[in-house]
Amino acid sequence: MKNEYVDIDTLKFLLYHVHDIDNLLEKERFKEYDKTSIDIFIDAIKTFSDTALFPFIKEMDEKPSYFKDGQIIIHPQFKNIIEKAGEMGLVGSIYDFEDGGLQLPTTIFHAAYYIMEAANNHVPGYFGLTAGSANLILSFGSEYLKNTYVPKMLDLTWGGTMCLTEPQAGSSLSDVTTMATPTNEDYYLIKGQKIFISSGDHQFCNNFVHLVLARIKDAPSGIKGVSLFVVPKKRPSNENELVNNNAIIAGEFEKMGQKGYCTTHIVFGDNNDCRGWLVGEPNKGLSYMFQMMNEARIATGRMGAAIASAAYYSSLKYANERPQGRKLNSSGQKNSEEEQTLIINHPDIKRLLFNQKAIVEGSLSLIFEASNYFDKEMTSSSKEEKEKYNLLLELLTPIAKTYPAEQGIKSTSDAIQILGGYGFCFDFMPQQYYRDIRIIALYEGTTGIQSLDLLGRKITMKNGKAVDLLAKEIMKTVQEANLHNELKAYSNILLENLGLTKKVIQTLLPHASKGDFERYLADATIFMEFFGTIVIGWQWLKIANHAKKILSEDNKEQANLFYESKIHTMKFFYTYEMVKTKGLAKTLMNNENLTTKVANAIFN
Repeated sequence: MKNEYVDIDTLKFLLYHVHDIDNLLEKERFKEYDKTSIDIFIDAIKTFSDTALFPFIKEMDEKPSYFKDGQIIIHPQFKNIIEKAGEMGLVGSIYDFEDGGLQLPTTIFHAAYYIMEAANNHVPGYFGLTAGSANLILSFGSEYLKNTYVPKMLDLTWGGTMCLTEPQAGSSLSDVTTMATPTNEDYYLIKGQKIFISSGDHQFCNNFVHLVLARIKDAPSGIKGVSLFVVPKKRPSNENELVNNNAIIAGEFEKMGQKGYCTTHIVFGDNNDCRGWLVGEPNKGLSYMFQMMNEARIATGRMGAAIASAAYYSSLKYANERPQGRKLNSSGQKNSEEEQTLIINHPDIKRLLFNQKAIVEGSLSLIFEASNYFDKEMTSSSKEEKEKYNLLLELLTPIAKTYPAEQGIKSTSDAIQILGGYGFCFDFMPQQYYRDIRIIALYEGTTGIQSLDLLGRKITMKNGKAVDLLAKEIMKTVQEANLHNELKAYSNILLENLGLTKKVIQTLLPHASKGDFERYLADATIFMEFFGTIVIGWQWLKIANHAKKILSEDNKEQANLFYESKIHTMKFFYTYEMVKTKGLAKTLMNNENLTTKVANAIFN
């Protein structure tokens, strides 16, 4: 066992071979970096994770964040973590040099945070949300906002949050009621409350910069009337002091998992003196916030994959150490006089381990695929290329959030299963990972919301252009696989699924064209599972292509085992998972309407 939460060799293989990070490093924006410098950065992140994060994950669960005297108190180790993260520049790792950032590719940013989240998923959100908040200010804020807030956010002296959810609105942001009243000064008076604010407060930052969605008085109803404001916990005064800004911490939510990652209830303007500064133009807040939300959706999927990774390596370690039972002999009998065999030798345990490996590594590859499209869109010189990568990114984002979340839950459940009764006990980590990962399917828009986004918006945008572009990308992988006899059967399966996808979409679209949008979207979550499985199948064939190519060039026995494991896991995924798409397609194309037009009383 190399470690107990992540495999750096696999991460680097995906970066350098499957997703060709070297090609990105040739772009003008990233010319300061090469493979050696990226390796140094990744290795530094791993060392930080080994020493400052991983040793404290269990303790953070046992000693969770809590509310006391108007403040959130988090684990004392965070003082050391936040100081080191500030020194390493983790908040501004993808920002421009001129803004105080490291100007790294987003793909490397996600690689770094994946390692940290696998080590301790209670931690990186504290600086990840600060990074996203600062990026919004840099993208849309005034020079005053940039100069006042961003420098202190970059070194984590101040924290950052996104404040969207309200008690009465939940995920329905069109129902936001927090009010912003204009004044004769350069600020608005903010009044309202927000809930479920991740990393909303703690004792190791002396200020928090909240990005708040609010409605300016007399603004249009619905999402068209929502604006975005910077609302600090403490506002800078003319005397360069910090003054309380009437943003009151009302409490801390006690959760089943991620107990070290605080989740806050904030009340703004209870004494009518909470000041907020408009970001960008009035009534465009939701479009601005979607930049951060889209980033956060990929980041949430990344966290799901990372937690599943930690659970996988925990159960793999156990399977390699736990003796139980005996293997059957050629007569189908067990010899009780033989020593017990390790449970990893039982086929069902191997199946559970392969399923975890397939989900974890396939999900990570998808995260890198999406972030690579972001980097390519940013660095492309032609309008056509920018549109191509933007559309591909838009299409993959809800899948990159949802597949690692939903399948990560299944994968982590498999880890518990491997440990048997011990997996249900607090002495072992899989039960904690299971509690931690459950939130991932809820963060940043639930699975249902992501599925509505995929089928309702992304599949149909620009008359299906994004789907056509993705099909072309998949065809490149199919053609590469056809160069290897061992992979041809699997490329044919992927090709068949492309055709099946087209058939499913063509069956569903008439419902929308007839105006029956409820029927069109009724099984959006089933479509997400169907399409997400195919996308991960594409990633695994892509991984197998590169493993096969390297095997043909390298005869080192140790290297062979690593790359052969990738091909074997691809075969496992196609045998055990890709076969499910036919059943899902049958459900999607079923004409019987079982959910949209039934009386609620049927559930009584």
